[in-house]
Amino acid sequence: MSIPKAVIKGKIKLFAGFLTLCLGFAPIVGRSDGIAGQFDYYVMALSWSPNWCERTGIARGSPQCAPERRLGWMLHGLWPQYETGWPSHCETDFADPTFDQSVAMADIMGTASLATYEWEKHGTCSGLEADRYFGISRDAFEAVVLPPTFDRIKVVQEMSAKSVEDAFLKSNPSLKANMLTVTCTSGQIQEVRICLTKDLTPRPCGRDVSRDCRLDDAVVHPVR
Repeated sequence: MSIPKAVIKGKIKLFAGFLTLCLGFAPIVGRSDGIAGQFDYYVMALSWSPNWCERTGIARGSPQCAPERRLGWMLHGLWPQYETGWPSHCETDFADPTFDQSVAMADIMGTASLATYEWEKHGTCSGLEADRYFGISRDAFEAVVLPPTFDRIKVVQEMSAKSVEDAFLKSNPSLKANMLTVTCTSGQIQEVRICLTKDLTPRPCGRDVSRDCRLDDAVVHPVR
């Protein structure tokens, strides 16, 4: 019985991660000692929902994956970032978002629970009230022209991560190649991450963000 290509790739990546740790090159991780409002720029993460649903969401029964929603590129989050590393779970005097505020983000984030989680981990470090943080997150998301190519995908197919990057660059002339990165997981396209100034202008990414996926045959599932 042949082993699916995506499974093989996933095992290779796990081994590579283990080897990296053994060699002493641990990946950069978030810092819990960050001070709200003190960061250098934002990383906006856009997730390809069909891939996440096939990989994780359907098994969880996530409402994001309901067939009638037909979701494509979704906002994973807007993350305060240092030039190296990032803050997380900052202390803030601002209240957590209300249930209604989180629900209002579900159209671009998939679920209210993700919106709440993103506020707790990243939004608290923005130095903004929850409603304002959600507002600029929406502004950033809506400023990006999502390439129509992906909505036309009808069957599972393979494409290079570079072609995903090129599609975003073509649809958004203000972006340059050093201002975004494409990530993969388990042999699939995972996210497009775009680097933005605090006033949401595209800017070059830091070196720890610019870890492009190099796959030439990453799996892309069609919109459900």
